[in-house]
Order: sequence, then C-alpha cells, then structure tokens
Amino acid sequence: MKQLLALFVVFLVSCKTDTKTETAKTDSIKVDTLTVDDVKLEILDFNGLEPYLTKNDDSIYVINFWATWCAPCIKELPHFEQLNKNYKENGVEVILVSLDFPHQYESKLKPFIKEYNLKSKILVLDDVNMNTWIPKVNENWDGAIPVTIIYNKDKRKFYDRPFTYNELETELKQFLN
Repeated sequence: MKQLLALFVVFLVSCKTDTKTETAKTDSIKVDTLTVDDVKLEILDFNGLEPYLTKNDDSIYVINFWATWCAPCIKELPHFEQLNKNYKENGVEVILVSLDFPHQYESKLKPFIKEYNLKSKILVLDDVNMNTWIPKVNENWDGAIPVTIIYNKDKRKFYDRPFTYNELETELKQFLN
C-alpha cells in the first residue's frame, strides 16, 4: 500500500511540473509545423496567432474560426474558399483557424483538408487557456463557432454566425471600398 501511495505522489508531482511547462509555453510564442501527405499544419498558441489578428498593412483579412466537428463550420467553409479564390488578387487574405483537438490532427483534420482541397491559409490554434484568449479575440465572443473576423488597418468587424457566400461577399465589399 505504501508503494502505491508513493507512486501516486510521484505521479502528482510530475503532473504539476508538466502544467508549469505548459504555462511557460503560453508565455512565449509556440509554433509547430506538421507536414504529412503534402498537408502542412502551422500549430500555434494564442501568442503565435495574435499577430494574424492585428496586422496593419494594406490587406484585408478574413479570419474564420472553425473545426471539423462543427457542422455549421463545415457548411460555410466552401464559401470562404470561394472568397479566397475570387478576391485573392484584390489584397484579401482568408485565414482558416482550426480549433480541432490535438489528438485529431492526424485522424480528422489533415484528411479533411486534403479531401476538401482547402487552399486558404490554415492555422491550428492549440492553446488550452480559452478563458484568456477568447476575450482577446473579441470581448463579446462566447466561445461558440463558427466565428469570423474581417478587418483591415482602418476597420474591424466580428461575426458570431455562419455565412452564405452572398452574405460573406456583401460583408467583404464593405472593406473593399
């Protein structure tokens, strides 16, 4: 019994150390890249993602938070892909931020990206501190997805709903003028 108790204490101490390591990682920018079968995933913590949310150049950014397990997200993804195709030459950059779980990158996310031939820039947000970063994305965001941000250096809009292509294009055109 004492051996079991000692093993349990060692386990707890090692878990506590791992938690500190994870916290330390979120204080700096964490970027990992995974490439399998020509699918490249850029895996970021929020510190790594944040610069994509605050660029101040002449481009228009359309950033969509989604996941393969979110039916409304999947339904609207082709609209973002079409927008990327139609407006890339107009200085529009579509960025798809996956919130898929790390244990599903290989089994679900990569096969999904390949099957649907996604061409937009794909970033994977791997940061468990949701209560910290969600309000940094937008103070009104409750954490539900899909969520989209469209911004340029002069204007920013937050959308807490799914889009049809026409709705998405209408919103984008407000930034093109």
